[in-house]
Amino acid sequence: MDDTLVYCNKYFDQVLAEFANQLQEWFGAERLSEQDIRSKQIEIDVAGVHQIGFTSSHFPQSLVDTYRYFSHALNRPANDLEELRLTKLGLSVYEQKVEPYPGMVETLEILSHQGHELFLYTGGENEIQQRKIDQMKLSAYFKDRIYIRRHKNVQALEEILGFHSFDRNVTWMIGNSLRTDIEPALQAGINTIYIKRPDEWVYNMIELKNNPDAVMYTVSSLEEVPGIIAEHMSLKAFKRTL
Repeated sequence: MDDTLVYCNKYFDQVLAEFANQLQEWFGAERLSEQDIRSKQIEIDVAGVHQIGFTSSHFPQSLVDTYRYFSHALNRPANDLEELRLTKLGLSVYEQKVEPYPGMVETLEILSHQGHELFLYTGGENEIQQRKIDQMKLSAYFKDRIYIRRHKNVQALEEILGFHSFDRNVTWMIGNSLRTDIEPALQAGINTIYIKRPDEWVYNMIELKNNPDAVMYTVSSLEEVPGIIAEHMSLKAFKRTL
């Protein structure tokens, strides 16, 4: 869902820009560059997600931990009020109004009319992700076929695939994360469409193992998805007639 159907990363980027400005104000821009701040926050952020998954407390804590790191490195004592301010800043990312990507409704409508059964698989906490689902009225397309997981990996995907009688030859994973969407889907033997987003979160970016039998398309917009699937299935049907 996030950065596939609705915007997500851009809100984190806005908060991180404000975070960097705040640290430069406290520590001095001449002592601490925005790049230094961003690099350390990314390092702490990614390490935390590996450990505890997608939890709402993790991102605000990564800001506080980055602040503590530079407080120690630059010999400037940390204080509780500043940490509280950063925690509130980090939590504010979850209060942003949900905004759909262009063509979200139209794409879901086309896929439904083409006869596809749609499943929503997203990472995060139930309350936060369900709020987005409700605001975007996504249950109209996914019904009870909605799965929210703290960890998105091949084990979680296989668990979902095991709930239903999926024909993996005609099952598709569509997402923006190479790490949590595409790689697990390829390992599970289903088709994939990677929606490549500009300025992708570094956690999502990995080098995929070469698999000549894997079906993977790369597109730059959600609106390309129905055509890709239809063309692939038509080509596959044509080959069977030869």
